[in-house]
Amino acid sequence: MTTELEILALFGLLIMVLVAIQALFALQQFGLLYLAGPRDEKLELTGMGARCQRALANSAFGMILFAPAVLFLAVMNVSTPSTLLAAQAFLIARLIYIPLYLFGISWVRTAAWLVGFLATAFIFLQAF
Repeated sequence: MTTELEILALFGLLIMVLVAIQALFALQQFGLLYLAGPRDEKLELTGMGARCQRALANSAFGMILFAPAVLFLAVMNVSTPSTLLAAQAFLIARLIYIPLYLFGISWVRTAAWLVGFLATAFIFLQAF
C-alpha cells in the first residue's frame, strides 16, 4: 500500500471523527429521543453544531475529489515524492480547515481549503 493510500484512509478516519463530533452537537441540541426517532419534524443545528455540519459536508465533498485522485495513482502504480507531498499537504490542510471552520475563522479557513483543493488537482494531473 502506498503512503498516498494510507493518507486517504487517514482522511476517511478524520471524516468519521467529524461525524461523531457533529452527532454530539446534535445530541446536545435535540436530545436522544429526537435523534433516535423518525425525525419527521425538521430541526436545524445552530452555532458550532451547524458549522460542524457544514464542515462535514465540505469534507465529504473533499473525499469525493481526493479519493479518485489517489486511487488513479494506485491503479497506475505511481507514487513519487511530489504526489506524496501533495497528499500530505491535502491532509494537513484538511486538519487545519476543520477547526478553523468550527471556530468561524473565515479567511484562513478559505486558504486551507484552497491548499487542499490545489493538492488534489495536482494529484489528478500526475495521472496523465
